[in-house]
Amino acid sequence: MKIVMILVPVMLILVALGIVLFSWAVKSGQYDDLDGPAHRILYDDDKDMIPDDAKQPGQESASRNKSLSKRNAADEDPGDDQTS
Repeated sequence: MKIVMILVPVMLILVALGIVLFSWAVKSGQYDDLDGPAHRILYDDDKDMIPDDAKQPGQESASRNKSLSKRNAADEDPGDDQTS
């Protein structure tokens, strides 16, 4: 019987804590957008993976821009592999 006297208040404290945490989550907007994160994964940054010949005419070539920026960076910094 002594264990019941201990477990009932502990259970009531845990239930009250759960209610407080749930109300905090609702007030802070944790449950506002349930579908957004599930759809956001479908719109990942896949533009870099699209081949240049498959892109639409208005799309920029991200891989071409990357290679140009790498080439410009290599032109600015003299490399150790150059012989004199």
